[in-house]
Amino acid sequence: MTTPLIRFEKVKKAFNGNLVLDAIDLEIFQGEITTIIGKSGGGKSVLLKHIAGLLQPDSGNIYINGERLATMKKSQRRRLRRKFSYMFQDSALFDFMTVGQNIGLPLREHRLFPEAEIQTIVQKKLEEFDLVGIDHEYPSQLSGGMKKRVALARALVTSPEVILFDEPTTGLDPIRKAAVHTMIADYQHRFGFTGVLISHEIPDVFYFSQRIAMLHEGKIIYAGAPDQLQKIDDPTVHAFIRGFEGRTEIASTPSIGDGWQRRFSEEMTRLQRHRVPFALVVLTIENMSAIVTQSGPVVAQKTVTQFADNIQRHLRLTDTCECIGSNAVLLLLPFTRANQARLVCAKLARELNAEQTQQIRASMDSCLAVSAGFTEPAESDNSEQCLDQALAQKEIFYKFSIC
Repeated sequence: MTTPLIRFEKVKKAFNGNLVLDAIDLEIFQGEITTIIGKSGGGKSVLLKHIAGLLQPDSGNIYINGERLATMKKSQRRRLRRKFSYMFQDSALFDFMTVGQNIGLPLREHRLFPEAEIQTIVQKKLEEFDLVGIDHEYPSQLSGGMKKRVALARALVTSPEVILFDEPTTGLDPIRKAAVHTMIADYQHRFGFTGVLISHEIPDVFYFSQRIAMLHEGKIIYAGAPDQLQKIDDPTVHAFIRGFEGRTEIASTPSIGDGWQRRFSEEMTRLQRHRVPFALVVLTIENMSAIVTQSGPVVAQKTVTQFADNIQRHLRLTDTCECIGSNAVLLLLPFTRANQARLVCAKLARELNAEQTQQIRASMDSCLAVSAGFTEPAESDNSEQCLDQALAQKEIFYKFSIC
């Protein structure tokens, strides 16, 4: 089994009697991005400061490359600190220094190279981060996104093994947040550093993090792959992630809106940036005309929304479920290929049939005959093309018997 680069073992930390870290166990692996999520004020930054050596645990142990941090000599700790770098929430650039001076600051602090060589290294970083020509400008002259890029260039100037990111997208609009996430993912891929990130940007961090750790009431209640987090049956996890997800609610009157198209655009952006596949599924109630004739249009509309509500309860946290038109429900399933989407729908069929849903049974007397159409969007597709592809590939998927 791979040895973790950083390992927390029963780490406790309290301030004024308030237990912030309660016997934390956590493993962080080399060459991966591990993102720590959790409520504000829940101890995430405290955990990060322990990794940086800015705080010491009250009890428990922290291991770096298998060596216990508490027993390291001062010389060992100094060498270790040079392998770590830190990117703060507000970028923490010095306003009285130029961009070039800010980037070169860690090299001068550690006195690693003569000044001429520092200038060469800084120039190289300016080129790598598309910052050529602004080395004599000051932070006050830069946009928020540009400041983040300068801060990351500074964090990488010493070629660290580990970079700690404390909410690096704080204060940015959604477009610039996405740009910073892409920048972190791209440069991590290029330079191979280990990243430890604190973030509230859910589900965005799921798409470029190899591991997610959730801190709740001082304990790590989940640590593992992002896609597995969505499958665990823990109401605390569900409540937290749904609260940040801001998913589109099912409308009381089904109609084609732009909610699913916005989400489609988001998933397409992630596919293009991070190569994260996703599937689009359309579930169509094929006997809707008979239901309208038998029970009336109001009952028919209620049937569709209740059907969508039942599906939503069986999906993962980052899946999207939305009514489209008068007789269909659309699903967007990230981390999912078309063949996997078929398995998802087969599982849905079994679970929904087994439930004998009381709400729908009370509102109508007919069975539901539902078809499913599947497609896996390519990078060049648009939302309407994919919807047409899914509808063109409909299969009779199951009979939802609630007679």
